[in-house]
Amino acid sequence: MAKLWGGRFDDDTDALVDELNASIMFDKRLYREDIEGSVAHAEMLAAQGIISDDDVDLITAGLRGIRADIDAGRFDFKLADEDIHMAIESELTRRIGDAGKRLHTARSRNDQVALDFRLHVKREIATVIGMELNLVTVLADLADAHLGTVMPAYTHLQRAQPTTFAHYMMAYANMLRRDVTRLEDCRERLDFSPLGSGALTGTTYPIDRAATAQKLGFSGATENSLDGVSDRDYAIELLSALAILMMHLSRFAEEIILWCSWEFRFVELADAYSTGSSIMPQKKNPDVAELVRGKTGRVYGDLVGLLTVMKALPLAYNKDMQEDKEGVFDAIDTVKKCLPVFSDMVRTMTVRRDNLRRAAAEGFINATDCADYLVKRGLPFRDAYTVVGKLVNYCVKSGKTLETLDISEYKSLSELFGDDVYDAINLENCVALRNVTGGPAPDEVRRQIAGVRAFAGERT
Repeated sequence: MAKLWGGRFDDDTDALVDELNASIMFDKRLYREDIEGSVAHAEMLAAQGIISDDDVDLITAGLRGIRADIDAGRFDFKLADEDIHMAIESELTRRIGDAGKRLHTARSRNDQVALDFRLHVKREIATVIGMELNLVTVLADLADAHLGTVMPAYTHLQRAQPTTFAHYMMAYANMLRRDVTRLEDCRERLDFSPLGSGALTGTTYPIDRAATAQKLGFSGATENSLDGVSDRDYAIELLSALAILMMHLSRFAEEIILWCSWEFRFVELADAYSTGSSIMPQKKNPDVAELVRGKTGRVYGDLVGLLTVMKALPLAYNKDMQEDKEGVFDAIDTVKKCLPVFSDMVRTMTVRRDNLRRAAAEGFINATDCADYLVKRGLPFRDAYTVVGKLVNYCVKSGKTLETLDISEYKSLSELFGDDVYDAINLENCVALRNVTGGPAPDEVRRQIAGVRAFAGERT
């Protein structure tokens, strides 16, 4: 089969070279963007008097017919066509004749592929953001239902201070909120059309780049033609944002995996989001959470892969850049698979309030509040810290907790202790008194919930 670019060559390329060179089997997913860009380009060419109105009518009708056939699964993608751009142009020419050959006037595959990729990334960002906002809403609903569910918070995976399950969920909701803004920032920076950049230095035809940019929904055209065709920073930025998003999901998944274990028993996943063992009948495994944790590494690999491809490429386009798409497609597909199932897993899990409260009652997580009690009575914090450390040491050796100590035992270490110390170390009071911005007090968490709900509402 003759290549569209074959005029310079006497001999055919080797079959193995054709196989190595072809990207049609993965970039065919760009067909909608390719056709949309070609329609906008053809209409601009006609408006500028570069091609005739009759030609543009044939071109646009032919392109829409091709799209209908691809949508319906009636289009035969051939390896010999190399990529989606040449596949569509070849078929268009076959269908409408010479008018199809005029479509590529004032355009290169370099700016064509850059355009298609930007359009695709821009649209996929909107889809991922929608999925993220759904998870944010799930977490807000879960937090709303557990404003008073006391649990231990951890440092070094050791029980540290009392908080609530609601406060914990809002921590992840705020991480996801930032993930959304990172994707929005990426979308804003990529929102410029490279169409009209040509192979690398534009064109001598009197094209209207602003018109095609506007028609395609971009905020403007790229400022420099070399940059327009040769950079993929928007794809790298997207992969970076997706990698950070997956890191947040992975951290949350790790907590859920721990919380499902018999050692914690803080939550139980619904059967629909768990699996069993082929040999151990008692098992209920958190495979969804583990898969999300595992697939995070895959998205990291996609990011590092594209960074490595781009790290030493001179301007402008190089064939290495054909390797930009598979990693981006893979990362987007992975995130789009993970987010919905993760949201449903969290939405349907059972929170074991009693076990959370029981864990909070152990481990002396109210020790800081006990020290603060002494500070409020005039003892310097470091001295108060020492007193309470001795109290905890005494409790450990005698098998007691701060709640079960007699007031005489308190006073043996400091006369500043009074009967009201028991109110100060009550776990619910410890939480309620942390009513600072960002804290776990119920009223403050309600404010946080309202904030993320308003954030999600503005974007839906």
